Amino acid sequence: MSVIEFKNVSKSFGEGVHETPVLRDVDLSVEEGEFLVLLGFSGTGKTTLINLMAGLEFPTKGEARFKGRPIDGPGPERGVIFQSYSLMPWLTVHGNVMLALESVFPKMPRAEKEATVAKYVEMVGLTHAVGRRPAELSGGMRQRVNVARALAMNPEVLLLDEPLSALDALTRANLGDEIEQIWNRDKKTCVLITNDVDEAILLADRIIALNPDGTLGEAFEVGLARPRDRSAMNHDETFKALRAQVTNYLMDVGIEAKVEGTRELPNVTAIHDTPELPTAQAKAAASKIEDRYLEFSKVHKVYPTPKGPLTVVEDFDLMMKKGEFISLIGHSGCGKSTVLTMTAGLNAISKGGIVLDGKEVVEADPERAVVFQSPNLFPWLTAKENVAIGVDKVYPKASQAERQDVVEYYLERVGLGDAMDKSAADMSNGMKQRVGIARAFALSPKLLLLDEPFGMLDSLTRWELQEVLMEVWSRTKVTAICVTHDVDEAILLADRVVMMTNGPQATIGKITNVDLPRPRTRKALLEHPDYYHYREEVLGFLDEYEHGATPKAKPAPKAIAAE
Repeated sequence: MSVIEFKNVSKSFGEGVHETPVLRDVDLSVEEGEFLVLLGFSGTGKTTLINLMAGLEFPTKGEARFKGRPIDGPGPERGVIFQSYSLMPWLTVHGNVMLALESVFPKMPRAEKEATVAKYVEMVGLTHAVGRRPAELSGGMRQRVNVARALAMNPEVLLLDEPLSALDALTRANLGDEIEQIWNRDKKTCVLITNDVDEAILLADRIIALNPDGTLGEAFEVGLARPRDRSAMNHDETFKALRAQVTNYLMDVGIEAKVEGTRELPNVTAIHDTPELPTAQAKAAASKIEDRYLEFSKVHKVYPTPKGPLTVVEDFDLMMKKGEFISLIGHSGCGKSTVLTMTAGLNAISKGGIVLDGKEVVEADPERAVVFQSPNLFPWLTAKENVAIGVDKVYPKASQAERQDVVEYYLERVGLGDAMDKSAADMSNGMKQRVGIARAFALSPKLLLLDEPFGMLDSLTRWELQEVLMEVWSRTKVTAICVTHDVDEAILLADRVVMMTNGPQATIGKITNVDLPRPRTRKALLEHPDYYHYREEVLGFLDEYEHGATPKAKPAPKAIAAE
């Protein structure tokens, strides 16, 4: 039986010449008890579609129906969980859930209300925090309150609008598993919006992709048995095949336009480039410059606290070759960004040292370019002007025309050839991060440092910018370190994946050499026989350290009976 049905639904915003179509000719049926996932790029109309289901928006054309009746507004039979928590800050966990219950069931006896609140607070694992207010909760805990509140209203359909996207990777995975358990227990009809392919496959009975033009794309049936274990899926051939199929479809419809350009990089020298070494000196220094180009020697970071010194990073010891790309991965709080900021010269080293190209790192220098999670552009300047600020300083001997060529070359490389004169204030987050990447490469750095550069973007926009980053890096072969929490990103980009133990006193726990061919594309890697082997190595390490500073205890070996 169809619970929600759309017939030839289109939705536009604005009127006349200002009309913007968002959804076009959508025919959709959601079956009772089904877990449907809508998956697509930002701007494909996913949120508009779920708002139409919730009765928060109305079709410009066509019909939207719930159980055969026109959807004419919101109703308690359709519970919505949004990306933002929308909790009352002055109310406790108990108070926020109770408020929703009282609004829907005002005549319910008080004892029954209390029992209902307790049931759903326990279901989302917050009994220990029932008396806390939102300000005392983590992001994951706040979203659990949101889930409990929606479930307490006992809706027939649960509509989830990217409820996990603002959370860190580990919290997102854990809460995703909890949502599946809740759905499996109550068998409610669920519609989930997400931009994460793995999340979609792990949760869905059926996945429908949305195309960039606002039409519905291909539908994928998910025939995997439940419950679906994340670690086990890495060995499941059906999961791998479906993952490749969905990923390739989304890339085909969304990342068709490859970065192309005809500009040539002018032959100019950056301020931190040194003249060619004499032959004898070059030979003597060759091993140091090439094989020990960047060296971390027993690096520590200690912060003073009221309770005494706190060692965040301890004995970080690593050597990098010139032109090597390393991914640094670990759980939140393991000191990844601390290592990066010390390398950039933005954070003092407490003990040990970092040497780049024979020179000790003491302070910030344009020879070490950093791309942060937020690109930090000047909003009143254009893309070209934002990049030119650094270029003008590091190419003092180049002419104005040559410096301009450097700026335009890298902006074209990151796909902004047609938007060079657009102000940063008018750009999307993805476009701003492209400017940040162009700015870093344009400095012609000895070392490129990337601190979760795509962490603020939806996963599908990340794919696109990962391809951009790889394309530009393949031309420069600059030595690079990328901090990330994304396992697939770490493998896709790196020659080696360096895994850090949990903090405090975090250090290197394991290093995996990624022997996959370059240039790399996501499509090619998904089909490579060794890709899931590397993925298993990294996932296995992260799983060991999931619950604390020390890894989970390994099961004791079975005793061998005496013969």
